[in-house]
Amino acid sequence: MSTPSLSLANAHVGIIGAGCAGLAAGASLARQGVNVTVLESAPQAGGRARSLSWKGARLDNGQHILLGAYQQTLALLSQAGVDEAQALMRLPLDLRLAEGFELQAADAWPAPLHLLVGLLRAKGLSWSERFSAIRFMSWLQLRRFKLGRDISVLALLHDRKQTPTLIRCLWEPLCLGALNTPIDQASAQVFVNVLRDSFARRKQDSHLLLPKQDLSTLLIAPLIEDIKQHAGEVHLRKGVHKIEAEDSMYWLHTEDQNSALYTHVVLACQPFRAGPLLAGLPGTEALQQSLASLQYQPIYTVYFQFDTSVALDFPMLGLNAGISQWVFDRGQLDGQHGLIAVVISAEGAHQSLRQDALAEIVLAELRDHYPALKAPIYWYKVIAEKRATFSCTAGLSRPTMRTDLSNLYLAGDYVAGDYPATIEGAIRSGVQCAQHITLSLTS
Repeated sequence: MSTPSLSLANAHVGIIGAGCAGLAAGASLARQGVNVTVLESAPQAGGRARSLSWKGARLDNGQHILLGAYQQTLALLSQAGVDEAQALMRLPLDLRLAEGFELQAADAWPAPLHLLVGLLRAKGLSWSERFSAIRFMSWLQLRRFKLGRDISVLALLHDRKQTPTLIRCLWEPLCLGALNTPIDQASAQVFVNVLRDSFARRKQDSHLLLPKQDLSTLLIAPLIEDIKQHAGEVHLRKGVHKIEAEDSMYWLHTEDQNSALYTHVVLACQPFRAGPLLAGLPGTEALQQSLASLQYQPIYTVYFQFDTSVALDFPMLGLNAGISQWVFDRGQLDGQHGLIAVVISAEGAHQSLRQDALAEIVLAELRDHYPALKAPIYWYKVIAEKRATFSCTAGLSRPTMRTDLSNLYLAGDYVAGDYPATIEGAIRSGVQCAQHITLSLTS
């Protein structure tokens, strides 16, 4: 069979996985007039950014926040018709920990002065600690946020003489929130990339964007609709179990015993699912080993339903003693009053606890710090994503978007790039993958 001359008009891209990366690739390609089919094995799209119903509430499988620096995510949502003002609560950087630490960016100043002034005004730090944090950021700025070699975040912080209080109150919460990897393992270069994009360019980049809708409503449904409006297809409960190459094209064999031929394939599923799909393709052995070598970190989200009169002083608050890390008041975000979400990022002792024991400990920590939460709860729900993200460790070699096989690509937050496993990282990879494909079809 001879390979046809490919163009935007006659290409047909099969995308395996309807998470953020796959849907971003699909929407970007469909808008360019490329025939796109997204295949998802689960009954619901969204991957790790999906929502579920529980006792009348809408819960996310992880309580996510976005940053103003997430330009690709914001652009894609705008393209799909999402009104940011209705979908997201935009706040200047405002970190408040129960133990008394507070950092508010001085939004009247341009970047990076808005952060430096904010650090000078921060509560819970000594003057020497404030200047130490400023010196660290200034040092990164002078180096253009490029490290000579990648080391752990903790090693970098120790090298730059950051105190235990600074680490515990500022740098560790930021690292866990961004990289979802313990600071003694996390990649300092990737963490520095996040600091660069969030704090060193535009002051809007450091803004907190808190979802006022569940993730399925905010992200997933608009992207699916955008794909469909541009003649693309999204099929749920249609998992791919085998990929077979034919010249430079690919047969995708689905679990319902159907097969279809595609000019291009984008593997946008989790890497531990992508590896086995490559098993039948000669020349992918090294890639399979690379995917199999990735390690993972969990995210636990514990929800508590209080009376609708219960509220926190601010939509997002932090705890840095015990198991709990970030606390969200969903009543202030999406109108689910009395619903409190607690996030626990990365690995730790909490993984060995039964869900009822974990909920009991988290609730006790909440009540120790927030008097309003001493009220009775109606119910709780623990959602554990045990492989929520890849471990973004120092020196990690991540697979590239392009594979050694023609017209076969990878998309996902784990592929090589500046960002860790975030929504922005996933969407960036999907959009960039689509750009590679369209460029190959138009050059």
